[in-house]
Amino acid sequence: MPVNFRKFSRRDLAAAHRLSLGVNWPHRLEDWDLVQRLGSGYVAEDGDEIVGTVLGWKHDRHNASLGMVIVAARLQGLGIGRKLMTLALADLDARAVSLNATPAGQPLYEALGFEAIDAVQQHQGNVGRVPIVGLAHGERLRPVGASDGPKLAALAARASGMSRRRVIAKLLDVGKGIVLTRGGEPIGFALLRRFGRGHAIGPVVAPDLPRAKVLIGHWAAMHQGKFVRIDVPASSGLGEWLDGIGLAKVDTVITMASGAPSRKDPRMRVFALVNQALG
Repeated sequence: MPVNFRKFSRRDLAAAHRLSLGVNWPHRLEDWDLVQRLGSGYVAEDGDEIVGTVLGWKHDRHNASLGMVIVAARLQGLGIGRKLMTLALADLDARAVSLNATPAGQPLYEALGFEAIDAVQQHQGNVGRVPIVGLAHGERLRPVGASDGPKLAALAARASGMSRRRVIAKLLDVGKGIVLTRGGEPIGFALLRRFGRGHAIGPVVAPDLPRAKVLIGHWAAMHQGKFVRIDVPASSGLGEWLDGIGLAKVDTVITMASGAPSRKDPRMRVFALVNQALG
């Protein structure tokens, strides 16, 4: 029976979750639910079995991302991943597209026109001792307030070069956040949510490395001895510091892009991703 391709629907979540467990991904069903609600995609079916998935997210008129690309191990190498990617890319209407690729997937994405632009390092583990990072004069940390969503989305858009309004709003529904302010105005933030075996920190947006450490350190110190994951750009400068607080680097994926993304504000940076799919 030939493999059939169709749109991803909410009734596919449980099967997609089982597929991801089969390739040793840590995602819970709730983690799949989060990313599926924010985007759309396709599944590959072999009879009644879901054997492949891909999801895409249209962040604004110019930018999108792709992820959750899985093909069952027994069917890899048969062109299923390429077909899923082709279908998903067609839905993104010529937007600039980013994704994070495993070394095994990188040749396929290169063949589809993607180029490597950075890398993402996955850090995780049981949090150890977290050294205190002092705040600058006039700065303080506070919990995210009910009216902060648009301001945080604006900071994230400056740092990433694309709209993060829907993503930030959804993350605030399922998690919580801390805001770094100066003179009462937000200049950075870090969100925390349940994910996989424990919690995930991300996104983290800040003007510089010391302030990123303040934000990450807040959540890490509150979860000392507990399992935490954080995905950071290789260019973030956080790797050694994260290793030192018990969040060891366990994997690296390649950030790839197709098309010309919107310009970022160099005064604001993304120091940790939502996850490897959403960026």
